[in-house]
Amino acid sequence: MNDKIELIHFLKKNIELEDEELKTVLSYFNTIKKSKHEILLANGKNSQVSYFVKKGCLRLFYIDDHGKDITRYIAFENQFATELVSFITNQPAQESIQVIEDSELFYITHEDFRMLMQRMPKWKDFYSIYLEKAYVNNAKRLISFTTLDAAERYKQLFKINPNIVKRLPNKIVASYINISQETLSRIKTKIYA
Repeated sequence: MNDKIELIHFLKKNIELEDEELKTVLSYFNTIKKSKHEILLANGKNSQVSYFVKKGCLRLFYIDDHGKDITRYIAFENQFATELVSFITNQPAQESIQVIEDSELFYITHEDFRMLMQRMPKWKDFYSIYLEKAYVNNAKRLISFTTLDAAERYKQLFKINPNIVKRLPNKIVASYINISQETLSRIKTKIYA
């Protein structure tokens, strides 16, 4: 259990679990190491796995109709990542999941995730909390795209999640806040001048 200490802390922050319940939940998670740039899920494949980042970084992205790379979600340590629409519907994913930094991950399969929900009502509670947080985060991002200009989006990102700005290349930062790399460079020059 000590090798999953990060996952244990995360779970305990979100739901109350007795020791036996915690052991049961942890028994469904496996460990995997992945290298920078690896694709964990390709667009068009079914999302059969949910990942928890022990160390490193993952991103969910898609390519729009103009061939532009759009980063929709970034998961650092102590965050879950999956292509949620595909995970829920069992239909082909519209996004890909890429490893951005060498990563250690815990993962649970879709089948085991569902089995755990049947075995343990508290896991349903956890799932409900997870879905609510995902919805709120997506809604806030969509609103920021329509109400904030590029510089304001960058400043908000730096305030809310400075790891994205500090740890990731400009290309990914720009695609996450839906601006060009050139615009991002101009914004950073003005802010840090």
